[in-house]
Amino acid sequence: MDVADFDFDLPDALIAQDPPARRGESRLLVLSRATGSVRHSRFALLGEYLRAGDLLVLNNTKVFPARLLGQRVPSGGAVECLLLHRLDAERWDALMHPGQKLKPGARVVFPGSGVDLQGEILDQHFFGRRTIRLRTSDGSAVDAAIDAIGHIPLPPYIKREDRPSDRERYQTIYASRQGSVAAPTAGLHFTEEVFADLRSRGVERAELTLHVGYGTFKPVRAERVEDHVVDPEEFSLDEAAAEAISRALRERRRIIAVGTTTARALESLKLRGESTVEPVNTTTQLFIHPGHQFRIVTGLVTNFHLPRSSLLMLVSALAGREHTLDAYDEAVRKRYRFYSYGDAMLVI
Repeated sequence: MDVADFDFDLPDALIAQDPPARRGESRLLVLSRATGSVRHSRFALLGEYLRAGDLLVLNNTKVFPARLLGQRVPSGGAVECLLLHRLDAERWDALMHPGQKLKPGARVVFPGSGVDLQGEILDQHFFGRRTIRLRTSDGSAVDAAIDAIGHIPLPPYIKREDRPSDRERYQTIYASRQGSVAAPTAGLHFTEEVFADLRSRGVERAELTLHVGYGTFKPVRAERVEDHVVDPEEFSLDEAAAEAISRALRERRRIIAVGTTTARALESLKLRGESTVEPVNTTTQLFIHPGHQFRIVTGLVTNFHLPRSSLLMLVSALAGREHTLDAYDEAVRKRYRFYSYGDAMLVI
């Protein structure tokens, strides 16, 4: 299948640069997997499209302030560092700019109030990737310094600097396990009021953790869909969630993933028999595209994704490419807001 088959026209004006004034006020497009029919609603009314016994599975990962701004030592030239993955107590895999000037041995500093983060480039990789060692100027905890000095790493299609309010709004209200450089944005719409409504309707809830890496923004450079490779991401499922999912499978109830990250994690689980999953702590590189046979996920809450992206391909795998692209065309006509701070879609 050609990557070009997942292209569509999107006016720049529809790319949301800010969240709604209040969490949960987003619009909701409801897409039928079976017929391709579309209904227009509001996210606050999500429960009207679910039923008692549905199991909603959410990703409880928490975004950390992974974007560091500083200077090269001793030149003072500006440096930007996006921490991608911790390798050990001091070393990180990072994306750095300007890459051509940051060779092994180069030193950088990220100033803070009372304590600075000091970095040394240890190794150089492709596409601006670096291995960097981080220490604080006074020997205090690096994690605390990152939390104080760092900026929320807003996606590259949000063309503004982060604001203090993004620390709360670019985070789900149930985020509990820190480790992501991007939010599982389908979850940004949920409020306590929405959860209360779902509980009153008999909709069950379970959580897993998948730490979202920068690979979620990785462009599909291949011409053929099947040639694309996604980056590995860590995920875990505890005993309570495994039992909830297994019980729903045994009882043939619908399992609805909140977000593409949750869908990938669920579909990465190994089934024992036809209806039992077990707790795991592992990684996944699963790339879901049309042709994938879903074993666990039967529905999806998601945002609207980039043209030609692996995330759009995942939605198309569940709903069908033509149904998905027709729904996207309708969303453009109705001027839905796209991407991380945009509106939501329910595929059911």
